[in-house]
Amino acid sequence: MVQIIKTEDGKLNLLPEIVKDCWIMMTDPTTAELEEISSYFKMDIDDLKAPLDEEERSRIDVEDNYTMILVDIPMTEERNGKDWYVTVPLGIYVFRDHVITVCLYPTPILEAFRDGRVKEYHSYMKTRFIYQMLYRNASLYLQYLRNIEKKSTEIEQKMRINQKNQELVELMELQKSLVYITTSLRSNEAVLEKLMRSDRIKRYPEDTELLEDVIIENKQAIEMANIYSGILNNTMDVFASIISNNLNFVMKFLTVVTIILAVPTLISGFYGMNVSDEMMPFAHQPYAFPIIVVISMLIALFVGWYFNRKK
Repeated sequence: MVQIIKTEDGKLNLLPEIVKDCWIMMTDPTTAELEEISSYFKMDIDDLKAPLDEEERSRIDVEDNYTMILVDIPMTEERNGKDWYVTVPLGIYVFRDHVITVCLYPTPILEAFRDGRVKEYHSYMKTRFIYQMLYRNASLYLQYLRNIEKKSTEIEQKMRINQKNQELVELMELQKSLVYITTSLRSNEAVLEKLMRSDRIKRYPEDTELLEDVIIENKQAIEMANIYSGILNNTMDVFASIISNNLNFVMKFLTVVTIILAVPTLISGFYGMNVSDEMMPFAHQPYAFPIIVVISMLIALFVGWYFNRKK
C-alpha cells in the first residue's frame, strides 16, 4: 500500500499523486508499487526492497540523489495466543524534496504521523520529520521494555506459587524479545552516531538538539534492556535452582518411603521361603501373623522416625 501525505496550512492531506514536499508512506508494497516508485525517483529498486527483508541490518547509504537510512523498529508478534516483541527494518529515503518510508508491517510510529497525532509535524521539514520518527522509535522501545518488565514480574509472582512449564516458556520468550531489542538498539546506535557526523542531510540548530535527544533516548533504552536482561537471566537461574531443589526433596521422600516399605516386604519374604519351620521365629505360634505384622510396622515406624529426625 502506498499513501502520499502532505501538510498544508497546518492540515494533513492524503494526495492522489506525488507532489513537492510530500511524504510517501509504503507499507508492505507490491512489486508493481516498488517498480513505480523506483522508476519515478530513479533509484535502485534493491534499496527499496531492503527494508522488506527482516534480516536486513541497520545502516546509512549515501547515493547520488538520496540518502537511505535503515533502522530497526519494535513490533508485537502473536505466538501461542500472546503478544511478544520482535524487531523489523524501517527504511527512510531522503530526497531533496521528498521523504519515502518503507516497512513490511504497519507500525504505530508512522501511523501517529499519518493520523495527525504528532505535534509540530510538517512534511516539508524533512530533517525534523526524520528525527521525530527516530525519537518516537526510541520512545517505543522504552515503552515495550517497560511492558516486558511488567510481564516478567507477573510471571515471577505466579512461579512463586507454582512452577509450571508454561511460565518457564513465557520467561524464555521474554528473553528472546530482549535479545532482539538489545541487538537492534545497538545497531540503531551506530546509525544515529553516523547520522550525527554526517553532513549530507541538512541540519538546523533545533534539529541537532532533537537528534541529541534521540541518541540519549536510545542509550537509555540500551541500558534498560541490559538491566532487564540481567534480572531475567538471574530469575531463570533462581527458579531453575528452586525446581532442582524441589526435585531433590521429592526424591528423598520417595527413597524414605521405599526403605520403609522394604522392611515388611523383607520380613514377609523370609517367611515365604521354602525353609524348615524350626528356623523361623513364631512359626508354631497361633498368633504368629499379627505378631509379625506388628513387629514389621514397629520397625518401619522406627525407620521413618529415624530418617525424619535426620531430615
